[in-house]
Amino acid sequence: MNLRRDVFQAIADPTRRAILLLVASQSMTAGAIASNFDTARPTVSKHLQILTECELLAQEQNGREIYYHLNPKKIKEIADFIEPFRKLWDDRFNKLESIMKKYKPKK
Repeated sequence: MNLRRDVFQAIADPTRRAILLLVASQSMTAGAIASNFDTARPTVSKHLQILTECELLAQEQNGREIYYHLNPKKIKEIADFIEPFRKLWDDRFNKLESIMKKYKPKK
């Protein structure tokens, strides 16, 4: 199994998560993305390659520029995987809140 194609391996890196947040609102070129980081452009290009290989980002050519944007289907796969855990913790926190509301400290 090629680890670079695994979305969870890809989002484990904070720079790649930051890139995903950047392109969440609008498509951006590699240069525009790289300008947001204090690392060499080839380093950002490698991150973009990994995100593209695991299909979290898609590329769209517009003239000479390549724009990167989120692939909503892959993002949804991550969200679908995480949802049961979110629900589990919501339920636990709701139970704790209920217990804490009933709690009366001894005087």
